[in-house]
Amino acid sequence: MKLDTPYIEKRAGSYYIGDTRISLASLVYAYLDGHTAEGIQECYPLLTLEQIHGVLAFYLGHRAEVEADLADKRERYDRQRQITRNTDPAFYERMAARRRELLAKT
Repeated sequence: MKLDTPYIEKRAGSYYIGDTRISLASLVYAYLDGHTAEGIQECYPLLTLEQIHGVLAFYLGHRAEVEADLADKRERYDRQRQITRNTDPAFYERMAARRRELLAKT
């Protein structure tokens, strides 16, 4: 699905940067974490500064729509994560114990 920008495409229910596999969410989260366009480009060297600025302009112009999409994806992720945790709680307890061990060593 083409949108009103050459920088964003909506495919399979998600927003992507042009014809790449880089999600809009990736750039939005980096931006919200305080990264500059140049900093984002260091993480995603495949993208040009023009693309990054175009993506950020799209986000700022469609903030409510994009944030609703991100919230929906976060909710579905959390739901699936809880289902997975309920399936094998012992595995997650072992992982948490190991994480505590590693953190105690630092």
